[in-house]
Amino acid sequence: QVQLVESGGGLVQPGDSLRLSCAASGRNISNTAMGWFRQAPGLEREFVAGLGWSSDYTYYADTVKDRFTISRDKAQNRIYLQMSSLKPEDAAVYHCAARISTVPSNKAKEYAYWGQGTQVSVSS
Repeated sequence: QVQLVESGGGLVQPGDSLRLSCAASGRNISNTAMGWFRQAPGLEREFVAGLGWSSDYTYYADTVKDRFTISRDKAQNRIYLQMSSLKPEDAAVYHCAARISTVPSNKAKEYAYWGQGTQVSVSS
């Protein structure tokens, strides 16, 4: 079992930066790959970024590449999503997810564990 709790969402203006945090707990943390997904109203859940907990492999959606950075702090059992140059279309509920694998996936159905999400709003 893996438990995930996101934080750090909020209301920002276009062009601003924001950092999301995901606190992970459970016995299988070191065997997981982690991902960030987002879901806007009326749309399907969309992959944003992923990384292996025990590796340096990272993977980004084309829509956020060069603007977002996923990272982890093993000592704190946290993963982060640093978001910069935010656009109105980035507004969504952002979810942290985990799968028992060394490699992240861009498919939501391949993740067994999910956090409750944190709202990111981008508006002037």
